[in-house]
Amino acid sequence: MSITALYKILLVIVFVVVVFNLGQALYFMMSDRGRSGRTVWALTRRIGISLLLIALVVIGIATGILHPHGVYVR
Repeated sequence: MSITALYKILLVIVFVVVVFNLGQALYFMMSDRGRSGRTVWALTRRIGISLLLIALVVIGIATGILHPHGVYVR
């Protein structure tokens, strides 16, 4: 496997973790009914991991591993 493929797999894994934390926060919000700080903790983790994901995308573009493309409108 090339470094590009591994990097893209890493990005997908980090994105799935972000979505998982969002779902976890929703579950905690519905089950705890505000009696616990687990919802806030899950959302805080999601924000931190989202920042990591954005940083990985920026690093990937800066190093040439990822190649952004525009949306073509006719």
